[in-house]
Amino acid sequence: MKSASIDFAALNRRAVQKLPAVLMKFLPGGLVRGQEYIARNPTRPDRHLGSFKINMQSGRWADFATGDAGGDIISLVAYVQNVAQLEAARLVMEAIGGGHA
Repeated sequence: MKSASIDFAALNRRAVQKLPAVLMKFLPGGLVRGQEYIARNPTRPDRHLGSFKINMQSGRWADFATGDAGGDIISLVAYVQNVAQLEAARLVMEAIGGGHA
């Protein structure tokens, strides 16, 4: 089974190294402030930057307006794309240049 070949931890480490490209693909229009990327949350009618933040060092993310949060890039992509973790992992691989994790 192909899903067994995905090393989620390794993929998340690679994604953090290429985080600006991943964020521009899935959360365009944000800005970097210190160690955080601040964007509008595409899962709700978010009109202003401020409450949806991604840590640029770790990939942890949170929407402080809703309480939604996650610990890595795959969970972020799963959340904003409304897909399962496996599909999110595939999307992340495509965003960072393919290959196996």
